[in-house]
Amino acid sequence: MQKYTATTGSIQVMVVPEYQPDQSTPDRGQHVWTYHVEICNNGQSNIQLQARFWRIVDGQGRIQEVHGHGVVGERPHIGAGNSFQYTSGCPLDSESGFMSGHYEMELDDGTKFDVTIPTFSLDIPDQTKILN
Repeated sequence: MQKYTATTGSIQVMVVPEYQPDQSTPDRGQHVWTYHVEICNNGQSNIQLQARFWRIVDGQGRIQEVHGHGVVGERPHIGAGNSFQYTSGCPLDSESGFMSGHYEMELDDGTKFDVTIPTFSLDIPDQTKILN
């Protein structure tokens, strides 16, 4: 499985997407991926994840934007030197796509800043890739 990483200041975000054939119905053009995320706070200050923004592009070029509070129903505090992990999912009506985005974080003093989520590919394993 491919691991994607982005670092913003002292915050590192790692994502590992995984195709879910048991949840997908290819004959109907429906495909599901999970993505495992680890957010590492390598800084000196505690942070809290307040919100997320995702830009999802399917293999047909259709774009969906998702905004929301927290992740998987949480707004986790991530102490200095600690990390937070979660798993979520993404259904697509095509055999491939990609996701990108950012998290809105907040320091203990109320300062807000964005942390980049690496752009990652949603591909069915062992499928031939054609680049146009």
